[in-house]
Amino acid sequence: MKVASKIILAAVSVSSVGMLGTAASAGRGWAANHPRQHEVLARDHHQIARIDREQRDGQITGAQARADRSVDRSIAAQDHADARANGGFITRGQQAQLNGEENAENRTIGR
Repeated sequence: MKVASKIILAAVSVSSVGMLGTAASAGRGWAANHPRQHEVLARDHHQIARIDREQRDGQITGAQARADRSVDRSIAAQDHADARANGGFITRGQQAQLNGEENAENRTIGR
């Protein structure tokens, strides 16, 4: 009985390590395979940098910067949730919706 338990434990351990390797290798080429999501998140990071720059230059207050960053973080969270729901990518419709939200937020920054 002990030998059989050890064999089963060894088999489970080997298969677990194999699954981790597959998940890690799948994550390496992710950005290149999902340009829609990359584009949305790049815009989001660009806007956060713009908010930081405008706050540093005194064009917006700290409270306005925090509010703008909060909106950008919620857009990024929505992007991540959409991607999780769709197997790691966002659809064109979701990209259009997120870009619309980014456009609206872009118009409010510095105003």
